[in-house]
Amino acid sequence: MTLLSVNLNAVAQLRNRRDLPWPSVVGLARIVLDAGASGVTIHPRPDERHIRRHDVHDLADLLAQEYPAAEYNIEGYPSDDFLSLIEEVNPHQVTLVPDDPSQATSDHGWDFRGKGNFLTSVVQKLKQPGRRISLFCDPDAGATGIELAKATGADRVELYTGPYGGCFDDAARAGQELAALADTTGAAKAAGMGVNAGHDLTLANLPAFQEAVLGVDEVSIGHGITADALIVGFAEAVRQYRAVLADGAD
Repeated sequence: MTLLSVNLNAVAQLRNRRDLPWPSVVGLARIVLDAGASGVTIHPRPDERHIRRHDVHDLADLLAQEYPAAEYNIEGYPSDDFLSLIEEVNPHQVTLVPDDPSQATSDHGWDFRGKGNFLTSVVQKLKQPGRRISLFCDPDAGATGIELAKATGADRVELYTGPYGGCFDDAARAGQELAALADTTGAAKAAGMGVNAGHDLTLANLPAFQEAVLGVDEVSIGHGITADALIVGFAEAVRQYRAVLADGAD
């Protein structure tokens, strides 16, 4: 079964609209983990427009003390500050993304050919027992891209599923995106790499993704699950997403 990691950035962004301690990032983390999520994901940015530095530490403490089996996944561009933060909290998984600090959200994968030497040096700095390194990957990276990603020493790639989510209402285009995602996933599995996925996955488009893209180890979902949680609550939203992921495993 594909595991579900809940991205808490949107929760933090809502909290940050006011100088108040709620909604609580830690409190919502408890709710999603109690509801069956396998872990939580955050993407701290330099301007702290959503996740703040204290959130990174607070969540690390929560998981260590109350949810030792849950996975802590931290995404980010490997700046010196980000690398220092990783060493402070020692998450289970680090997902490296090629974001400019001014970007609203991640919108492309790494250029594995042009940035290969850079990524190799970063991966080697970050790797240690019990810590997995994942690289954000364009959906059409294919076998060539995966070969270059593997050469960095990374353990996994995370498929950028935004283009698929953005064209889901166009069956022909969605089919093309799914075919590219399936091809890249197959290449990663053949190379011995794990596969994560995330961006604009929803209850509506996740079933088709699960049916077409086989072998995904984990999905990280934030915006979609938060939008659903506004209607049904976070615990029920987690249960609904896990049900879709379980169906896809049959």
